[in-house]
Amino acid sequence: MNRPKLLAMQVGVGLAILLAWHVLTVYPLIGSTKNVQFFFSTPLEVLARVVKEFASVQPLGCLKSVTFTVPFLAKDPCGILYDLAITSIETVLAFAFGAFGGILFGFVFARGETLAAVFDPYIKAANALPRVVLAPIFALWFGLGIWSKVALGFTLVFFIVFFNVYQGVREVPQVVLANARMLGMNERQLLRHVYWPAALTWVFSSLHTSVGFALVGAVVGEYLGSSAGLGYKIQQAESVFDVTGVFAGMLILAVFVIVIDMLVSAIENRLLVWRPGPTTGAQS
Repeated sequence: MNRPKLLAMQVGVGLAILLAWHVLTVYPLIGSTKNVQFFFSTPLEVLARVVKEFASVQPLGCLKSVTFTVPFLAKDPCGILYDLAITSIETVLAFAFGAFGGILFGFVFARGETLAAVFDPYIKAANALPRVVLAPIFALWFGLGIWSKVALGFTLVFFIVFFNVYQGVREVPQVVLANARMLGMNERQLLRHVYWPAALTWVFSSLHTSVGFALVGAVVGEYLGSSAGLGYKIQQAESVFDVTGVFAGMLILAVFVIVIDMLVSAIENRLLVWRPGPTTGAQS
């Protein structure tokens, strides 16, 4: 399927969902519209709230407030951009640290069978811990700043990347390894020319998934305790039963995740240019 056709179908699905949402909340099909809108708002009100949030930003004042500290924007003139910057920093740091740690330990454990066997029950136990339970502990350890949110996002990203890299390295065909060793490759050359290319597809598959989880960690941490960020904005809206504000925050989060995922896809296409395209079926 060509790119324009695929994009048109994706946009069509989104418009169909918005249309269904609009019809069910504006027309009395499932009850009183006032009651339905109290719980679900309307797409037009949500879009209007998003526009209002960004329109309230004072561009000149926001530019003057830019510093080289974290956060690098001032809240008053920058408005929603300040909260978006906070969540962006937390998400990017959690994603970067979690991905790096998962890739590193995934390779180490995949290449060390004894090490993997010894730590296997502990890794599974750590992965099974509910992350929400860890949020208050991280807040106690690291405070209510960005690092408690980064730590929570790290725990979500790390295990996704770790298990994918571990499986990718372990599934390298033994025939390929035997042929490479027969050609005289040492362990360093095997890592570069065999293990890493074999695991790269698994790595990017996990990165696509972990982008959303990095954002989840940041937003959940902000929701449970913070003074800024998109999670904080959503929590504030929920506290006063502002459903429109909640959906507006969720819409901004969705767009943010899509943008980050597009960046990951661009990097993936650049690094995996050698990868064959997907099979489209037998030709007649």
